[in-house]
Amino acid sequence: MNQIEAFVIEPMRAEDIDAVMRIETACFPTPWTADMFVQELQRPQANISVLRRVDDGNVVAFINHWSVLDELHLLNVATLPEERRRGHGKHLLEHMFLCARASGCRVVMLEVRRSNEAALGLYRSFGFVSVGVRPGYYSDNGEDAILMNLHLPLASTV
Repeated sequence: MNQIEAFVIEPMRAEDIDAVMRIETACFPTPWTADMFVQELQRPQANISVLRRVDDGNVVAFINHWSVLDELHLLNVATLPEERRRGHGKHLLEHMFLCARASGCRVVMLEVRRSNEAALGLYRSFGFVSVGVRPGYYSDNGEDAILMNLHLPLASTV
């Protein structure tokens, strides 16, 4: 069994909140609260998916994005530190692109910390380009956010 066959991507459920919070607090200096995730689960435009290990059911990564008209906004993608560099973020982004195409999205947008070289490299590997900067965007340290976009090709009508 290869690496990805040992995992499944599925919609986040309310009972996944503790696992997602464990990832969130391990990955972000100003993590979302559990209540924020509960609210996200109720938003019609929100889509939170988890990457779950098949053998034990543990959640090791998640992705949260919004579909608004023909735009997809990536809010969060995170992997437990001990599970990084195994392709989990890549697989979650690929899943997000499937969701984007299925909902008719034409562009994917995100913000990323200027210092987050790993994320910047991952996004660039998918073809995202920098389109601007939000100076002092992050409240914990005043770090700039790099704005990135990826325009999706139109679906084939064949």
